[in-house]
Amino acid sequence: MKPKVLLQYILPHRALSRIVYWATRWTWRPWKDFLIGRIVQAYQVDMHEAAQPDPGAYQHFNAFFTRKLRADARSADPDPLAILSPADGRVSQAGRIEDGRIFQAKGQSYTAAELLGDEAAAEPYRNGSFVTVYLSPRDYHRVHMPFGGKLERTVHIPGRIFSVAPFAVQAIPRLFARNERLVCQFTGERGPFASVMVGAILVSSVATVWDGLTIPPYAHAIKVRDCKGRGIHLERFAEMARFNMGSTVILLFPEGVTLDNLNPDQVLRVGQRIGGY
Repeated sequence: MKPKVLLQYILPHRALSRIVYWATRWTWRPWKDFLIGRIVQAYQVDMHEAAQPDPGAYQHFNAFFTRKLRADARSADPDPLAILSPADGRVSQAGRIEDGRIFQAKGQSYTAAELLGDEAAAEPYRNGSFVTVYLSPRDYHRVHMPFGGKLERTVHIPGRIFSVAPFAVQAIPRLFARNERLVCQFTGERGPFASVMVGAILVSSVATVWDGLTIPPYAHAIKVRDCKGRGIHLERFAEMARFNMGSTVILLFPEGVTLDNLNPDQVLRVGQRIGGY
């Protein structure tokens, strides 16, 4: 086992994530400017797309990391039947769900039931489709709706906080079904779909537009929240959540959805067509 993979098993994931959570919200100017500058330079972040293009204007590192884009920086595919990319990032994997199993990487897979934490909830996707999108530190970290839908429930599932970088995805079995995650289950005009926000090491932190900060606190048992009576309906292309550090979003669709030819490592942008009905 390679050293960087071995470290994923022995590092104190939650303790490190708590430290980083607070460090990325420290407002001391020399500190936050140093962190922001390092990321902008190392990952060649395009600040011209940001609503606030001045890196020094952000209150702290996390405000920069979850920055809003200009209104004209992204647009939705005009075809109303097109399924939209939920995030800026790269395709990790995409394709058919084979008898309930989702492909992770060569030699690695996991089940939809494991990912969603519920056999019954996974049944509509047994022979459906999935898209896994990896967000790197350079990307826009807000996640949007692939099409319109009503929020039925959320499920906060406890777990590890392994890295979701490509090296870890290829080496750690069932990684996405083992990491802490927030499952968001929707019903659209053509049936159910799920958007799964998968946490990652340094910081597993997720906020939604309907509840604000959801992770942390970290879960010690599965937490199900019924949202049927709350009237939460989000339109196609609307923002639904954000990662407070880089991570992965996984979309699950039932049969009837046809994905476009999406290749591993393909660059995606929010609002870009990834499939249709």
